[in-house]
Amino acid sequence: MIAVVGAGPVGLTAALVLAHNGVPVTLLEQGPALGTASRASTFHPATLDLLAGLGVADEFIAQGRKVHDLQWRDRSGALLTRMSYHAIADRTAHPFRLHAEQTVLTPLLLKRLTAEVRWNTAVTAVHQDDDGVELVTGNGTLRADYVIAADGAHSAVRTALGLDFPGKEYPTYALRVITTTELDRLLPGLSPMTYFRDPVQSCSVLGLPDHWRVILRLPHTADPADVAVEELLHKALPTLADRVEVREAHTYRTSRRVIDDYRAGRVLFAGDAAHLTSTAGGMNMNCGIHDAVDIATALSHVVNGDHGSALLDEAARRRRNVVVDHVIPASEARVSGVDGQAGSVDAAVREIAVTASSPIEEARYLVRASMLDTAPGYPAPTLEGSVAS
Repeated sequence: MIAVVGAGPVGLTAALVLAHNGVPVTLLEQGPALGTASRASTFHPATLDLLAGLGVADEFIAQGRKVHDLQWRDRSGALLTRMSYHAIADRTAHPFRLHAEQTVLTPLLLKRLTAEVRWNTAVTAVHQDDDGVELVTGNGTLRADYVIAADGAHSAVRTALGLDFPGKEYPTYALRVITTTELDRLLPGLSPMTYFRDPVQSCSVLGLPDHWRVILRLPHTADPADVAVEELLHKALPTLADRVEVREAHTYRTSRRVIDDYRAGRVLFAGDAAHLTSTAGGMNMNCGIHDAVDIATALSHVVNGDHGSALLDEAARRRRNVVVDHVIPASEARVSGVDGQAGSVDAAVREIAVTASSPIEEARYLVRASMLDTAPGYPAPTLEGSVAS
């Protein structure tokens, strides 16, 4: 039996892949039910392709908002350049980005999962030997052959094993402003994913089915308690701000952290338990779902006797390399040119415009932005017959 710890999108995906492959699995979640907090909201084409294999893509897409092109504008709203996902239609069955709360996805994954789920089951200690892993929880002890830890940035499993989570906070923090004002009505033609780039104040806007988010990056020296939301909106979007009704605003800090090894004996790590990156580009959670598919597929092969345990080392190494060599550099590049220095902003916009002007370079950019170059190499699983009754 395999234990998966954490019933977020990563843990649910891992459990679903294991169950489909005939591997007995038990899912442990410290909370009483699926999480409801507003968190990740971006799903890239590579992830949608994997979710199609899990049998949930169509229903999920129907509840989200498709993004068919990326736009870059100046703060007056003038279009600087754009890229269309049509450029990668030959590389994916889903040539668009989807904006939807992860809380829309998790119930769909849970609905298809036939494995046992234990709620209100927090892991307090982990002991392992050559034959398996013992998880001590508030509801007793569970013995498993292997464990996939998908229990988030404050992973109880990682902490119980005494593993470091090296890294550091980024020198900026983010201000997220929520509005139900339909920004694309104020600025016709506005894409649900638009980057406003200007030396005065840059920001990004994301359109979801029922609201819009405006994301601004602020220097770490600024005191979050002193943030003047309306003033910042007027700096970033002077032609729109007076008509934007702010429903909610909050700040959050982001970190870059990566565990040294995604495998610790018979415990494997995925998602935020293994890595944290900048939220720019929406890659971290997508990468976590990819971790889950890759690691759970490899583990299925090992448990079913198709391969030796070296396959787990390969998957662990591969997933870590994706984060270090691809996800972190790409997400950090997304915030270059938003620091208020005219030279860096202008250079970043010029670079994007040159890329967008070349069909080949545009496609290459979107392949990377869509994570199609780093998605798991295994064929996406097909889960007919595994729907819970």
